[in-house]
Amino acid sequence: MSDYSTISLPKKIKEILDKDRGGMDWGGYLLKLYTDAKEKRRREAFEKLRRILSEEDLERISEEYKKFRKEFSFR
Repeated sequence: MSDYSTISLPKKIKEILDKDRGGMDWGGYLLKLYTDAKEKRRREAFEKLRRILSEEDLERISEEYKKFRKEFSFR
């Protein structure tokens, strides 16, 4: 049995992606697209939180996090 899979998509989309990937293999290219998109979403979420939370909120969250890590243990 093969460790590969086929993904069906419109020819136009494949042409666009094929041109963009350059010399990369498909697996590496799609993984890069995924990791780049995931990182972008994380950054955007972090920036949104930074705009919403005050410095006091961030400090309180940091202290609670430290307290939790210090006191948490499996029983």
